Amino acid sequence: MSTVTSEKGHPRGLYLLFFTEMWERFSYYGMRAIFILFMTKALLIANDKASIIYGSFTGLVYLTPLLGGYLADRYWGNRRSIFLGGIIMALGQFFMFLSGSFYQEQTFATTLMWTGLTLLIVGNGFFKPNISTMVGQLYTKDDNRVDGAFTIFYMGINLGAFFSPLVCGGLGDTGNPADFKWGFLAACIGMIISVISFELLKAKHLNGPEGNAVGTSVRASDMKVLGLVLGATAITFFLMNFNSFFNTDFDLIFYLIVGAFLLSPMAILSDKSITSVERDRIIVIFILAFFVIFFWSAFEQAGASLTLFAEDNVNRDVPFTINKYVIVAFLSVLSYFLMKFLEWFFQWKPNTHMIITVVLVLLYMALLFMGKIDNFSKDVIPASWFQSVNPFVIVVFAPIMSWLWTRMGSSQPSSPTKMAIGLLLVAVGYVVIAVGVKGVDASVRVSMMWLVSLYFIHTIGELCLSPIGLSMVSKLSPLRFSSLLMGTWFLANAFANKLAGTLSSLIPPGAGESAHSSGSAEVKSLLGFQIVNLYDFFLVFIIMAGLASLILFGLSKKLQKMMHGIH
Repeated sequence: MSTVTSEKGHPRGLYLLFFTEMWERFSYYGMRAIFILFMTKALLIANDKASIIYGSFTGLVYLTPLLGGYLADRYWGNRRSIFLGGIIMALGQFFMFLSGSFYQEQTFATTLMWTGLTLLIVGNGFFKPNISTMVGQLYTKDDNRVDGAFTIFYMGINLGAFFSPLVCGGLGDTGNPADFKWGFLAACIGMIISVISFELLKAKHLNGPEGNAVGTSVRASDMKVLGLVLGATAITFFLMNFNSFFNTDFDLIFYLIVGAFLLSPMAILSDKSITSVERDRIIVIFILAFFVIFFWSAFEQAGASLTLFAEDNVNRDVPFTINKYVIVAFLSVLSYFLMKFLEWFFQWKPNTHMIITVVLVLLYMALLFMGKIDNFSKDVIPASWFQSVNPFVIVVFAPIMSWLWTRMGSSQPSSPTKMAIGLLLVAVGYVVIAVGVKGVDASVRVSMMWLVSLYFIHTIGELCLSPIGLSMVSKLSPLRFSSLLMGTWFLANAFANKLAGTLSSLIPPGAGESAHSSGSAEVKSLLGFQIVNLYDFFLVFIIMAGLASLILFGLSKKLQKMMHGIH
């Protein structure tokens, strides 16, 4: 049985969860980086329809954790739920690989895609909420290492999100539609690594402060859980295919998510046991959840319209070559630190890592001289690679932002004000990109620095809003409603992601439109505002996020009073 603490100050179980989550996020974000490009370039789905599909997928990804968390709490426990979710997600990625393999047979490939998306949505619902929960179970409630543990875990998420667009995009986003399958296969392999590492090491390392196994089954109810899983899979597949089944443009998923989001406040606030102070605090959560929708619907254009924009409207012609000797040197250094970590983690004999590293370096050198390792060259930066900017900035600037809030102490802005700042920064990011495209013909490619600047500003905004929002919900929620209110917060994210896809569909014809797409040439509009060009399109997000920010700034003092002493 693993010791509770390690010489590094944290249980080894934390690093197992870090590794497991890193590869799962590698899988998800790798697939997401090339998903809309696959639909528009390989399956020849028009941009507007592809955007709606993208929004439905990412929206439902935030809904299924409610079911997965419930089943884990009541029946299966975290461990079995993570294993089930991981297996289902790996199958989902494999079906995406099959879809890419048969992309020329569009009807068959599309059916395979629907199946893959359904499995990814359901699997995520079991995996995502349970692995995060297990981090806290490794410590006692008063352990001062918990905040540091979640910081380490959060770094794992962003490391996976950083490398995945580079790897999956590098393999799949090559300009050749036949290569998308390799990106999906890499995502599938990442998910398999996540599941295998978790299953092999969970018994040894996932133990609580008293040495007890954490995340085990609550009660045996396999048939009931499996029935619910199959039911959820069937319902999800039906929802994803609703429009094609009934040949209608009615967006059922959008209205279901909106309905759930609107009904949840009524259900919670109707409870007669809620005190006046609790009611005020719960209302604050719902008000801020409403404003969060505007933030994420603009921010999540990264995987949709901004990827299409990067594909056809950004000058990515930057030839570069990484020398083969540099590659070997990098692999050697990486191997050293990886083996050193594994020596500590598995408690190998001292200096075992050096022996293995030397063997690996000799292998790299042999492959080099055999001509199996060559210079890595690209003439064009893949559009999917831009999605690595966000996690890179998070890894670099998250400690700085944390230090800044701590440094400001009691003079730091309230949580609603910080979130208003986040919304304002999203608007500013779109101001930057709007300036870059103003007066530029859709056929002209703009400098990539406009897009990189947008991602940088948006990420700083995310650091002002996302961790602050999660912390605020946990502090404002009455204990008996904590899970339900956190679920409502994720409902806002589901709403926002679905809305992001709907807004992405407004990107004007010619902007990111595949030469093979059958998109309409008609001018699109939103609430009477005609979107003729890219400048008009980005103006939508400037107005939406800017107004939401100003209104939230105006409400901040009132909301702070309603929080009754919680900051």
